[in-house]
Amino acid sequence: MNIFEAIREDHDIQRELLDKLMDTSGSSETRKQYFAELKAALTHHEVAEERYFYAPLMEFDNTMEPCRHAVAEHHEIDELIEKVEEADMSSAAWMAHMKNLQHKVLHHLKEEEREFFQQAGKVLTGDQKQELADAYQQEMQAQSK
Repeated sequence: MNIFEAIREDHDIQRELLDKLMDTSGSSETRKQYFAELKAALTHHEVAEERYFYAPLMEFDNTMEPCRHAVAEHHEIDELIEKVEEADMSSAAWMAHMKNLQHKVLHHLKEEEREFFQQAGKVLTGDQKQELADAYQQEMQAQSK
């Protein structure tokens, strides 16, 4: 498995959790559980991705700016998570914040997979792609304990 496949697997989990969460209502235990799972998935992914994908790619001129953009989007996602957490889970405001979060996350994932992966694939060697995937997956496992 290379770094792109490892990241895409986590993206698929995030998409699935977003879909499940949007199908919940009120302040239900199911909604609380899915939101906790989504928050953990996004937070763990962000740390591992910044450490073992973006940081190494910052060294290359043609991937530096996309890395900065992606990290800035991570911060926007963090802020949206806080807004969701601050709202009453059974309120219209909560759902509005959740829709904004869903939109931002899906935009970020799409942009990363359709544009940035191609740029990164041109600067990383096959060995680097494998090494980064191994380090990324180890970080994800360590955080989920």
